[in-house]
Order: sequence, then C-alpha cells, then structure tokens
Amino acid sequence: MGDYGSVGRGSARHSAGPQRPAYLWLLLRLAGAGLLAATAAIHLDLYLTGYRTIPTIGWLFLLQVISGFVLAVLVLVTPARLAAGRLVAAGGALFALGTLGGYLLTVQFGLFGFREVRTTAGIVAGVIEVAAFAVLAAYALRPGLQPAAGSGGRGRGDLMAWLGTGAVSVVALALLGGALAGAGGLAATGSGSPVAHASGSTAGGGLRVTTIGGAKVLTNAAGRTLYWFAPDTPTKSVCNGSCAVYWPPVSGPLTAGPGVTGHLGTITRSGGATQETYDGHPLYTYVGDSGPGQAHGNNLNLNGGLWHEITVSGG
Repeated sequence: MGDYGSVGRGSARHSAGPQRPAYLWLLLRLAGAGLLAATAAIHLDLYLTGYRTIPTIGWLFLLQVISGFVLAVLVLVTPARLAAGRLVAAGGALFALGTLGGYLLTVQFGLFGFREVRTTAGIVAGVIEVAAFAVLAAYALRPGLQPAAGSGGRGRGDLMAWLGTGAVSVVALALLGGALAGAGGLAATGSGSPVAHASGSTAGGGLRVTTIGGAKVLTNAAGRTLYWFAPDTPTKSVCNGSCAVYWPPVSGPLTAGPGVTGHLGTITRSGGATQETYDGHPLYTYVGDSGPGQAHGNNLNLNGGLWHEITVSGG
C-alpha cells in the first residue's frame, strides 16, 4: 500500500512536467538579491553625495535605499519552498521596476521641482534595475513544486509569463535609452566643459543680490544661487567630471547688477571652456536648487571639499 502511494506521488510529480535544476533557482535568487543590494548601494552613495539636501527627493532617496536593502535580505533568506518566497521575489521585481520608473520620470519631466541630470551612476543603476526585475520576475514565476493536472497547459502558461517578463525588460531598456538620450544634462566626461541643467542654465547674465536665509547672496539672472568651491584657486577649477554635473560651472558672460561690487573675471577650464569668476572664485550653480531663493548647496562637504554660497557685503 505504501509502495503504491509512493508510485502515485512520483507519477504526480512527474506529470507536473520537467523541472529545472534546483541550483538554477538558487542562482536566480542570489542574483536577484545581489542586484537589489547593488542598486540600493548606488542610491546610498548618491544620497550621501548630495541628494540628501534636496527637499522631498532626499528622503525619498533614503526610503528607496532602505527598501532596497530590506528586500534584498528578504529575497536571500526566504526559503524557496514557501509561497512567501515567490511573493517577496515579485515584490522585489516590482520595486526595481518602480524605482526605474521614478528615475525615468525625474529625468524626462522632473519630480517635486527637481529634474534629474544624466550621470554614469544613474545609467548603471537603471540597467541594474532592469536586470533585477528580469531575474526576480523569472524567480517568482518559476514552475510550482506541487503537482497539477494539465501540465502541458501550465507549461505554456509558464512560457507566456517568461516571454512577458522578457518583453517588459526590453521595453524598460528602450525607455531608459530614450529618456537618457533626451535628458536635460550632459554625461560627465572629465573634459571640464560646462554642463547644462534642465531647470536652470549655466549661463550667467546679469548678477543680482538676493537675501536668502538672512544672508545677501549672489545669484544669476534667473535668481539661482551661485557657489564657490574651497579647493579651487583663482586660476583653476578642480570640479570636473561628475562633480561638474551636480555643480554646473557658470559659463557667462556676466554683468554686474545693482549692489554687485566684486571683481568679475574668467578662467579657462581643463577642457578649454571659459568659466566666470567673482572675486577670484570660479562660479557654480547646484542641481539641488530647483529654483530661485534656494541655497541647498551652502556648506556642503561634497566632491572633495566644502561648497559655499557667494555672499555680498553691503549689497
């Protein structure tokens, strides 16, 4: 009787169709957890190197970092044999896709007054998020371990689900490429050339004196706060590459408005472009300032040194 039961159970398992080797699902599980952790680590680095100062975007970045690491751990520790393993993997896949969607939205249209610029870190994170979605979705949609009637139909269903996952991944990559191609910033190349930002030009125009937080601060014609970088010298800017993406150099030409009494000048950047200076300080704006009247970059210790708003005495 026991033997017949064993045979029956074995037949049922066999009828479920050919199973992939267990190690394949283990590899997908490990890869999915690793990809989630990788994108969380990139966002943590971005958060620490400037995004934490951006209103709303800053705490959203922190929430994203925490969620990514938590999901990575859950994917790693939840046993595959439990239904919860599928749910956690599905949650991780949707989280990765949602994170990518938020990035594309911010690059293309802006979010909470901030429009993202195109950087190497952002591109790498986007590609990893597509990979995380594909891997975790495949893991969540793996064939069930329980027997079921009509295994042929279920096999076709599995195939359709995986094809759907592949199609979504391809579309996500295409959207990522399209959004980055039309992004409002230029990728950092290390050439030292000025970088345009979608929410405010790096061109100078007429300088103004604006009171921000009780201090009289130098702003450009659009009212955006201008900054100086402590490691710079009167003849050289050391903010290049990715630094110049987040702190766009002011290209000018500048003219002094009422109350602006400092000396205006120019330097030649490492790539040959001209950058405006004020009292010997090469000038920058900050991508964390989404509009006039903001000075979120003041006193930040980023990119190898302190950043300060340009204050004007007398004004």
